[in-house]
Amino acid sequence: MKIWLKYLIGIVLGVLSALILPFGSLQGVSTLSFVTEFVIRIGRYTLIPLLLFSGIMAVYRLNDAKLIGKTSLWTFSVIIISSVLLTIIGFISIVVIKLPRIPIITEKVSQVTSIDFPNLIRSMIPFSSFESLSEGAFLLPCFIFALIIGAGCCMAHSNLKPILSLTDSFSELFFNISSIVIDFMSIGMIAIMCNWTIQFKSIIKSGVFTPLILMLTANFILIVGIIYPLLVKKLCRGGKPIKVLSSCVVPFFISFFSGDTNLTLSANMRLGKEKLGIRQRTNGFVYPLFSIFARGGSALTVIISFVVIWRSYSPLNIDFIDMLWISGTALLLSFLLGGMPTGGTFVALTVLCTMYGRGMETGYLLLKPAAPIIGSFAALLDTATAMFGTYIVANNTKTIERHRA
Repeated sequence: MKIWLKYLIGIVLGVLSALILPFGSLQGVSTLSFVTEFVIRIGRYTLIPLLLFSGIMAVYRLNDAKLIGKTSLWTFSVIIISSVLLTIIGFISIVVIKLPRIPIITEKVSQVTSIDFPNLIRSMIPFSSFESLSEGAFLLPCFIFALIIGAGCCMAHSNLKPILSLTDSFSELFFNISSIVIDFMSIGMIAIMCNWTIQFKSIIKSGVFTPLILMLTANFILIVGIIYPLLVKKLCRGGKPIKVLSSCVVPFFISFFSGDTNLTLSANMRLGKEKLGIRQRTNGFVYPLFSIFARGGSALTVIISFVVIWRSYSPLNIDFIDMLWISGTALLLSFLLGGMPTGGTFVALTVLCTMYGRGMETGYLLLKPAAPIIGSFAALLDTATAMFGTYIVANNTKTIERHRA
C-alpha cells in the first residue's frame, strides 16, 4: 500500500473518531492529549541520530565531490529568497484584502513570551559537544556537531576509513529505522487527526476566524500550486514540479495536522531520496538547514495575523512605513524560530506585538484561540519550502539520481 494512502486512511479514521467517540469529558481530552504527545515523541525519537550520522556523511561526500561551497551557497540563497518571497506575499495579500475585524476580548496576560536571543546563541555551542545530542527541539547544535565531525573526516582520508565506514552504516541504519517510524506514524495519525479535529471544531464554531483561515488557504494554494512550480520550471533544467508536489503529500499531512516542523524532517529526507532521487550528500545537508532556518511560512502568517489584530483595534489604515517595519521584523523573527518546532509562529506574533507597542502589546490574545490552526498553516508552508527548495538545490548541484520507470 502506498504511504500516502496509509496516511489518508489514518486521517479519515481520526476524523471519524473525533465525531463519534465521547471526548467531551476532561478525562477523554487528557487521554487524547497524552496519546497524541506519545505519538509525536515516537516520531521524533530517531531524529537526532539520523541528523548526526547523515550530516557527517553529507559533509564528507560534498567535500569529496568539491560541492560543499556550491551547495551551501545555493541552500542559503534559496532559504533567504523564499523567506523574503513569502514575506512579500503576506504583505500584499493582507494589504489588498481587508479581513473583517475580530471582536475585542478582555483577557489578562498570564505570562509574556519572548525570544531569548543571547541564550539562543549560547545553546548553539553548549559547554559539551555531547549536550548538543540531548536537545530534541533545537536541531542546530546537533547539526553543527555533525558539521565539525564531517570536516574532521575530510582532513585525513586514509586513517579514518574505518570510522567513515561505520558512520555510513549508522546513517543507513537510522534512515531505515526512521522509515519504519514514518510508516508507524500513519497509525499514530489517527490520534493526531482526532486531536486536531476537536481543536478545529472549536476554532471555527464562532465563525470569527473563518476569513483568516480562508486567506491562509488561498495563500497556500497560490504559493504551492503556482509560484513554487513556476520557480522549479525556471530554475531547474528539466525540473518536474508535479513530481515534487506528489512527494509533498505525506509531509503536508504530518506538518499541517501536527504543526511540528521537526516531525516532518524524517519524512522529507525519506521521500526526497526515494521519490525525487536526491542523493544522500544533499539530503543530509540541505533538508536540516531548511527545517531550521526556512520559516518564511511563519513570517507570512505573522504578518497577516498582526494586521488582522491592528484592524480589529483601530479603524485607521497602517502607514506604509509601519507595514515595512512589521514585515521586516516578522522576516527577521522567522530566522530565530529553529528552536520552536511547535508554537513558534504564535511566539513570533507575541514578540512582534510587544515590540510594536502603541497599545498592541496584548493584541495577540485576540488570535490565541486560533493559534493551533495558524501554526498549522505556517508549518505547511515551511514544509513546502523545504521540499521545493531542496529539489532546486539538488538540481542545480547535479546531485539528483535520474530513475527510469
